[in-house]
Amino acid sequence: MPKAGSAVASRQRRKKVLKRTKGYFGRRKNVWTVAKNAYEKGLTYAYRDRRKKKSNFRALWIQRINAAARAHGMSYSEFMGKLGKSGIEINRKVLADLAMNDPEAFEAILKKVR
Repeated sequence: MPKAGSAVASRQRRKKVLKRTKGYFGRRKNVWTVAKNAYEKGLTYAYRDRRKKKSNFRALWIQRINAAARAHGMSYSEFMGKLGKSGIEINRKVLADLAMNDPEAFEAILKKVR
């Protein structure tokens, strides 16, 4: 009895990768080894950047809080230090949202901190 090969499974695996590299530039879209490497590299970037996204957002929140605090004559570090001492537990995400969308509420927090 002849030995069964794995041609069907191999072809499916290759087709899956080539389908996902559709739209890549040059040989990255249609040459198996190049496409496989590009696809795997893309997955590693995706994994890394899902974590990096969190620090990018934190940096954005800090910039927004800093801008709003400086508009009222206080630096970010001074504001956050006084916020901690006054016992107000509010995170940077919410503070940045208040600074952007509800300046009156942010100003009220700033006055309470002073």
